[in-house]
Amino acid sequence: MANRLRSKAAQMFHIQMSHYHKVSKLFQPVSQAPKYAIKKKDESSSISQKLMTELGALHPRSNGMYALLPLGLRALEKLNKSIDEEMSYIGAQKIALPILTSGHLWKKTGRWKSTGPELLKVKDRHEKDFVLSPTHEESVTDMIAGMYPLSYRQFPLKLYQISTKIRDEMKPRFGLLRCKEFVMKDLYTFDSSEAGAAETYEEVNNAYLRIFRKIGIPFLRVAGACGNIGGSVSHEYHFHADIGEDILWICQSCGEGTNSELITEDSQMNCHTCGGVLKKVMGIEVGHTFLLGRKYSEPMGAFYQDLQGKPQPLHMGCYGIGVSRLLAAAVEVLSTKAQMKWPLAFAPYKVCIIGPKKGSKEWAAVSWQDSLASVLSQNLGLGDDIIVDDRSTLTIGKRVLEAKNTGYPFVVIVGKKACEAVPQFEVIDNDKEEVQVLTQLETLNFVKKHCL
Repeated sequence: MANRLRSKAAQMFHIQMSHYHKVSKLFQPVSQAPKYAIKKKDESSSISQKLMTELGALHPRSNGMYALLPLGLRALEKLNKSIDEEMSYIGAQKIALPILTSGHLWKKTGRWKSTGPELLKVKDRHEKDFVLSPTHEESVTDMIAGMYPLSYRQFPLKLYQISTKIRDEMKPRFGLLRCKEFVMKDLYTFDSSEAGAAETYEEVNNAYLRIFRKIGIPFLRVAGACGNIGGSVSHEYHFHADIGEDILWICQSCGEGTNSELITEDSQMNCHTCGGVLKKVMGIEVGHTFLLGRKYSEPMGAFYQDLQGKPQPLHMGCYGIGVSRLLAAAVEVLSTKAQMKWPLAFAPYKVCIIGPKKGSKEWAAVSWQDSLASVLSQNLGLGDDIIVDDRSTLTIGKRVLEAKNTGYPFVVIVGKKACEAVPQFEVIDNDKEEVQVLTQLETLNFVKKHCL
């Protein structure tokens, strides 16, 4: 009896470990008549918006607000995980702040008025003012202020969250690139000295460089305006795209860049570092860092206790990544007008396996469909990253087209060659648009090389 129970437990463990997903069960409402052409830059839609909605990764709920469907949410969660890893590496600790922030805190810093109509304000039943927070400088600084006395030994302190933010956007457009409700990673750092804050600023910016390099899309880091957030130093991270709303000037010699907001009519259109010629490009901002100094800590009373036991204001920094915007920006940059493409780093599924059509000559090789999926999932450790298009009533060609449009980085086809004495499979690399015919071992090695 005990042996039978152990055997059953082992079988259940094997089934769990070799789990993979099936297209037949995927909630992916696809538009029947997509129109991908974009006529003008100022239209309210973009390539990423069209593809993500028409191919079932995103669904509009109202003007400027969207539901992330399973494909879109899987990609977002992978991106969050990648950010979490880098935040952990620099010693940042994750928190969760309420989306509602008391209005009196925003009045204390002056941003209640200076932020403008994009700040969505509400009153509760007691007529108290609240803000549906687009960012949380006031909230987190007030929290730290309430914990005095904090010793100088506790710094630097790095607190971050990945959460929904609200902005009452006057003209939402381009899907997740400019919307009312979005997901942002916001990090707030506290140091006991100006020099310490500057050191932390460089450390966080280096983490940002690693995050964007992992994504694998060329990006630009430029000097930015501090704007309503405030502070003395600011840098922005952009993906170069014609649909971008920021004008950037990039040095053709050293690569140093500046947002046009920092360039006046009297500015020399040459790089101030090397004298190289500046080139104008458009960018989608996906990250922003600020060295805040005491802008928030002094008015909010966020102090620490120095060596002499005296209260001193903390030096702060704040650092944002527009996670949902980054998701859409990546699709915007990589995709064609007809095919959605994801970075491998956060593609919803890395490999799609397409089996033969039922009743066809290739149907004899159908067992390879599940066999390959199990080996890739369990033996190679791809686990949850495999999806099988098991819709056997459809032709292989139709399913391959859908797989390409959906943006799976790699597609493995169990077709005619899988019936040969030495079975072979077509492997499609959607990024390079290359097709190879490989044996089972070669297929496994190919996926291992590119996906792990």
